[in-house]
Amino acid sequence: MPRQRAALVPLLLVLGAALLSGCTSTVALEPADDAGDPRCADVMVRLPDVLEGEDRRWTDAQSTAAWGDPSAIIFACGVTPSGPSTLPCQTVEGVDWIVDDSEAPLYRITTYGRVPAIEILVDYDTVSSSEAVRTVSALITDDFDVESQCTTLEDATPVPDAP
Repeated sequence: MPRQRAALVPLLLVLGAALLSGCTSTVALEPADDAGDPRCADVMVRLPDVLEGEDRRWTDAQSTAAWGDPSAIIFACGVTPSGPSTLPCQTVEGVDWIVDDSEAPLYRITTYGRVPAIEILVDYDTVSSSEAVRTVSALITDDFDVESQCTTLEDATPVPDAP
């Protein structure tokens, strides 16, 4: 989780700058560690020009996308996959997503159990995430390896008490 949080910091800084300035036509982002994965390229060419009513903008980093001016949605493919988490997990179109609203109104929504992982950063003051998550889920259902799935607390394996 600390590596994933560290990877989020540049995205948040860029989103904050974009929200404040809104002056540039290109969104400056940092590529994720595995942005060069060929599956990311396959998704990138299928991303829509309009998402949640926001027009797509150019980004300057591999396997990234942004919609809205200022950016309301930021997409990054190739982020470090999440390990087990107590954050809410939702399944959309057969894809599990971890939802982190700890920095609301900025929500970080990350695939769980998929390699490479995808992260969508959404400004909930501007848009909701429903169409973005549904659209991306449909694009990755067959192409991305499934290594694990979300479970409920009832289905989770209990951790033995420490001696």
